[in-house]
Order: sequence, then structure tokens, then C-alpha cells
Amino acid sequence: MENHIYTTFDRIKGRPAKEVYLKQRGKVIWMTGLSGSGKTTLASALEKRLFELNYFCQILDGDNVRSGINKNLMFTEEDRMENIRRIAEVSKLFMNCGIILICAFISPTNEMREMARKIIGEDDFLEVFIDTPLEICEQRDPKGLYKKARAGEIKNFTGISAPFEVPEHPFIAVDNTSENIDETVREMLKKIIPEVRWDPSEIL
Repeated sequence: MENHIYTTFDRIKGRPAKEVYLKQRGKVIWMTGLSGSGKTTLASALEKRLFELNYFCQILDGDNVRSGINKNLMFTEEDRMENIRRIAEVSKLFMNCGIILICAFISPTNEMREMARKIIGEDDFLEVFIDTPLEICEQRDPKGLYKKARAGEIKNFTGISAPFEVPEHPFIAVDNTSENIDETVREMLKKIIPEVRWDPSEIL
């Protein structure tokens, strides 16, 4: 790449100044799990609770990403990897503005999630495994995708015709078989708040 692409970076306000302004730490909360595991539902509930606590967040999920910046991508292995790469790069841009990103993506392989972790940074990537068994995801099946996958209408569908690799060392593992979402979010917040809380003493 040409060096001149980066000539404006030294004139852009840095992440620490923006975190001070927002009084929070920018982080990426990366929710991974099967389709129907409850990622987007939990992401929405988590965002609402964080907002009530005066934290500024943004949710990224398949609906708002694949209808926009990634609408040219299909569901081949190569395109799914590129989908996650772009999401990670966009998340890093948001995070560097001091914003807390809540990303809800199947991201089925360790390779995909490790790529996202490397782009975002080890200390800023909070991997949350939404651990919902396949049979429960199929029972929920809010978009009818499992039924289509079982009928062979959808190829390379995670959990049916494509594998899901369980995260080895997630920041949080969430048992999302309970209907008490509020309690689930409270348990998540116990670990997330210390990561995003801003300490004014650090700038003295």
C-alpha cells in the first residue's frame, strides 16, 4: 500500500480522548453460537441494559451487515470468512471511537474467530459463547432455516451440513436455555462492566 494513505492519522483524535469523552472503554463483545441460539435477542437486551447504565453501544448482526456492506457476499466458506473479516475491521473502527460493539454472528470456526480477535486485538475482544443445544435451536427456528436445511434447500448450514466449533476459552459461556433473559443479561454484565468501565484516575 502507498504510504500516503496514512498521512492523516496523526491529525485524528485518538481513542483515549474519545473514551474520556464517552466515559467508557471501547470493547468488542463478540457473540458466537448456532442460528437460533439467541444471539441477537441477548445482544438487544444487553444493549438496552448498558444504555440504561449510560454506556454507548452499537449492535452489528447478520441483518444489518448483510443488507449493507456485505450484501455482495454469499455463504461459501471463502465468503463467510470475508464476511467476518469485514465485520472485525468495522468493529475496530467503532471501538477506536470509544464505542462498545456488540457483534452477534454465528462465526462457526475457531479460525474465523481467531482472525477477528487478531484484527480487533486480544485485550479488546470479549468472546461470548451462546451455548444453546442444537435441538433447542431447531425447536425455536424463528426463520424456518433449520427446516429448509434439513430438506436440503440450504447448503452449508451450520449445525446441519456444516460444523460449529465450540470456543475453547470464551470470555463468557452463556447457557441460553432459560427463558429468564433478564437474569442471563445480569450474569453477563457482572463480567462485562469491569471491562468497559472508565476510571478517571487513569488519566491523572
